[in-house]
Amino acid sequence: MSNFWYFVLPAVGGYTLTSLYLLKNPHVLHRRKRTAFYCTHISHRGGCGERIESTMEAFTHAVEQGTQMLELDCHLTHDGHVVVSHDENLQRQTGRDVTISSLDLQDLPLYKERLEVTFYTGHYSSGADRKFSLLEDVFKKFPETPVSIEIKENNRALIEKVSDLVRHHHREEITVWASVNSTIMKECQRMNASMPYSFTVSRGVLLLLLFYSGLLPFVPLGESLLQFYLPRIFNRTFIPEKRILRNRMVVSLLQKVTMRKSLFKHLAARGIQVHLFVCNEDEDIKAALEVGATGVMSDYPTVLSQFLCRHGSQD
Repeated sequence: MSNFWYFVLPAVGGYTLTSLYLLKNPHVLHRRKRTAFYCTHISHRGGCGERIESTMEAFTHAVEQGTQMLELDCHLTHDGHVVVSHDENLQRQTGRDVTISSLDLQDLPLYKERLEVTFYTGHYSSGADRKFSLLEDVFKKFPETPVSIEIKENNRALIEKVSDLVRHHHREEITVWASVNSTIMKECQRMNASMPYSFTVSRGVLLLLLFYSGLLPFVPLGESLLQFYLPRIFNRTFIPEKRILRNRMVVSLLQKVTMRKSLFKHLAARGIQVHLFVCNEDEDIKAALEVGATGVMSDYPTVLSQFLCRHGSQD
């Protein structure tokens, strides 16, 4: 038994020290990713706290306030148009229980005059523009603004049309594939491998397992962005639908397990941007940046710009 420990302890100690060294110095094994954009200021759903979400008015206002990236979601109409909308079913946004895929573009209803901000319970947005936007119009209006596109459904026609629009407008380097679902992400990558992409949920879990096991410094990563909740907003500014996330102990554990500055610093050193969301108050923006986020996603582009201006954090 003594001979066993004689060999095991030095091996474990050597592995631990090597892992810690490479965690702080990832350049030894990995070439730093060089994305065509670096975004500190990201507008969630186009800055949906200050204008109606995902409308051209919202996107325009966010860019005017200094946002460096627009975050949005897409769906396909019955007649084949790529529409910017968080939901496929329009009940929440318009009051009509219909789906985008069942309607032609010309038949899409208008947004409600006042729309509750999902990640800021009890707060509402309004605006003069209540029309659904076309993804192509966003690309035309903001040709140099990076856009993160979340694909929520495994719809090959949708993914192909998004990819075609990205190629047509020569935006491969500044348009990001995003999805929580790994199957959808694989289809996105297969359709257009030249676009940077973010971590899915399962890949995020794997990332944490690699981090806590000490293996992360040795493993190559294809992703260019990690976009994740700031857990401290749960049950304060944001009420989760999943009951398990309404449990204070669960949220506290999630906070401790995921919000690791050493992890975020390692990713940043490898050129992988870390965007935490959705931060709608100064204290949350501050917390996100202090834990190592390279970017903050907010429903309120003006609030975020003012904070970054005061603290000298905006590029």
